[in-house]
Amino acid sequence: MKLLIASDIHGSAYYCEKLLNAYKEEGADRLVLLGDLLYHGPRNDLPKEYSPKSVIEMLNSYKNDILCVRGNCEAEVDQMVLEFPVLAEYALISLPECTVFISHGHNFNENNLPPLHKGDILLNGHTHVPKCVSHEDYVYMNPGSVSIPKEKSPHGFMTYSSGEFLWKDFNGEIYNRYHFFEGN
Repeated sequence: MKLLIASDIHGSAYYCEKLLNAYKEEGADRLVLLGDLLYHGPRNDLPKEYSPKSVIEMLNSYKNDILCVRGNCEAEVDQMVLEFPVLAEYALISLPECTVFISHGHNFNENNLPPLHKGDILLNGHTHVPKCVSHEDYVYMNPGSVSIPKEKSPHGFMTYSSGEFLWKDFNGEIYNRYHFFEGN
């Protein structure tokens, strides 16, 4: 199984299209979205080609492929226009190597851990900063932001396949990796 993992589209039609093109090019089986799909929020500038209605249309065309959790910018009205569930606080993905606890990151994060077993992964978006940190009992991962990256990080996403997570920009360049058998 191959996953493409992304967060924080924030209504950018330009970067949503890049994300969906990457999803097709990667040949992923599922698109895991970590929230903040449609709105830019009061702390962010408008992203390139801000068009929530276009993003709705694009994402709905992949509704059967998407696993999504609620970000701090999602509201019940978003569920009225998106044809896949977007209001779950968290989800669990069972990988051969461990369980991945996915959430946006505004509630469960490195400072407020959910229930985890030793070796599990906590996967968040929210900060717009890509990360991979091995803690004593778990690994924290963040794909960064599709449309509004921070701390000079690239616009990008992550993939998971065969025990390896890769952080990529939209040119397909790998800039970080985590392999279960090699660690960080």
